[in-house]
Amino acid sequence: MISANSRTRQLNGTCVSSVDMELFLHYSLIPSLFIILVLSFLQRREHRKQRDDTSHLLGNRFGIIIPLDFVGTFSNRWSYGIAFGATANKVMFLFSEGYQPLHIPQWAQAFVLLVGGTEVGLSHFPFFACLSSEFRLVSSILGFSYSLIWFAVTILYIIQCPHGQFLGKYETVMFYWPSLLCLAFLLGRFLHMFVKSLRVHLGWELQMEEKPFLEVHQVFVPVLMSPDRENENWNLPGCSFSSLNSKMKQRLFSEELGICLPTTASLFCYLFIHRETKKSWFQTRVYEWDPCFQFPSRMIGTTVLAFICLYLFIVIEFCMFMYVRDELDVFEGELENYIASMNQTGTLTPVILQVKELMNVSKGVWLVTILPASLTCVSYLFHILACYRKHMKRLWAGNKHFLPLKFHHPSSSKSVVAIARYSGWQIAYILWGYLIIHVVQSLCGLMVMYSLVLPVVHNQGLEMLQGLGIGTLTISIVLGLMILQVWIATSFFLQPKMSTADKQKPLALNNRKAFHNFNYFLFFYNVLLGLGACLSRLLISCILGTWLIARIDRTIMQNGYEGADMGFSAWIGMLYVDHYHTNPVLVSFCNILITGHRERRLQQAIKYWCLNQSAGPRVSARSRTRWLLLQTLVNNPKLVMLRKSRPGHSSREFTQILLMGSES
Repeated sequence: MISANSRTRQLNGTCVSSVDMELFLHYSLIPSLFIILVLSFLQRREHRKQRDDTSHLLGNRFGIIIPLDFVGTFSNRWSYGIAFGATANKVMFLFSEGYQPLHIPQWAQAFVLLVGGTEVGLSHFPFFACLSSEFRLVSSILGFSYSLIWFAVTILYIIQCPHGQFLGKYETVMFYWPSLLCLAFLLGRFLHMFVKSLRVHLGWELQMEEKPFLEVHQVFVPVLMSPDRENENWNLPGCSFSSLNSKMKQRLFSEELGICLPTTASLFCYLFIHRETKKSWFQTRVYEWDPCFQFPSRMIGTTVLAFICLYLFIVIEFCMFMYVRDELDVFEGELENYIASMNQTGTLTPVILQVKELMNVSKGVWLVTILPASLTCVSYLFHILACYRKHMKRLWAGNKHFLPLKFHHPSSSKSVVAIARYSGWQIAYILWGYLIIHVVQSLCGLMVMYSLVLPVVHNQGLEMLQGLGIGTLTISIVLGLMILQVWIATSFFLQPKMSTADKQKPLALNNRKAFHNFNYFLFFYNVLLGLGACLSRLLISCILGTWLIARIDRTIMQNGYEGADMGFSAWIGMLYVDHYHTNPVLVSFCNILITGHRERRLQQAIKYWCLNQSAGPRVSARSRTRWLLLQTLVNNPKLVMLRKSRPGHSSREFTQILLMGSES
């Protein structure tokens, strides 16, 4: 996108808006920083360093707040996705490199874009921070107020200048309605958070329990590991354990050890195959939901933002098309005036007519191919989500064969960086991919028009059909000769099958003398045939490369050069980070450890409580701790010299007095 002032002049030359969206972006940092400071003050640091001076003012205040957990967040996913969608206009603003607050040299452009990205991220930071904050009442008020400011300013900007000169009426609305819709959703979400937290604060509702370590869709792992094997009617959504056969049950359970030892492959074989038999038409033909898998918030937010950015990119491209079309119409009018002045007898008249025809055909083809190019990129977004689920399940099952060999053990540092890169790169790949795919489809459309349509329009249909027939016949003969070589090799130059059950003949030569003559005479023909094969290889590589340029989940490099594809490397690194941090078996194992630790602490607390409630003199916890400390130091006198002393408290002297008293 372009800057706000120039955009105002270009979209509506007679309208001067009092709202500068670029200037508002700068001023929005003030309330954003205020909200960040408030939430940071409320956030307490869990692990505070031990300090000698306990009179500091802040204590454990001003903890670090996170906008979004990019790895393990599965709840509130669509709210985060809509929050990403609210940033779409500013992302497109950065994508066009429109952030130019300072006049700097060209070599420092990267630093300016870094500053611009940081400013955009900081201005939208409160949306995410208020959604993820634990202090729901305060964060809902702050988030609603900040969203209302953005919503009101955007509405005011649209009302003052709703029209433009490219698309006519309501052009500004077409640019900003996705962000308005996202802001309206955030207003409703923060309002719902406020009402719910207020009811809890007033005691009308119970406080929500602490967020469980194990997500709902990962519950199937501890269920499969349950030692209760008599109950086969486990409550798994979309799954039925009773449908398993005896072999599958033996794989799930180890009878020799007397405990459940499911392997990852067995778990997902269970999930993939044994489901409810009744499925809808959409699940059977288009997409099948998996109740035991959820996309993280990062993938949902990236997809939502990519959709909105793709829409804005198409609108901007259409505006540019309208501008170029108007300029071409002016140029075409000048050509017509020239032809009229020359009375259609000039030497350049045929060339001018061909140029006019090329311009008209190009405008029509470019306009028609907008829809298939956009549908291709939209299908890529859905397909990338499906590939993410498929690849993650394969990694969970221990299957890495779908990855190139060099990506079986990627670098840990590069994988961590890939998490930060993926979302931004995915959006950029989709936008650039749409433009490249649109150009390629337009070129293909021009080829179809000039080879099939225009000859019929110019009453040259017979010549077109004759040329098409000759070309088809030539290609058919070439392919026929290639197939004939394979048939001759199969019939005469291979020995018979060793068994009737074999699918093909063994790789053993027969009729060697005839085979050598066959190779010699076809050697010279295959040189010419190889020329066409080489060109076809280049053509197919270009078409597939440009067609799959938006697919970050699939490399377009040849085997052995996959590392040069930075987008594919980011995809693989992101998969590995999610695999190591959200693996359901690993998360379930950690949940078992945490649950067991909490249960042991609870039992110890109950035990100490019972001892304290028993008859006899009560001993305070501080006195018990000092007594245990004294006993430890008596048994280990060398530890006295290692004790840390505080200002005004000579702990070593105090310990020595205690030791001397104990010796006396």
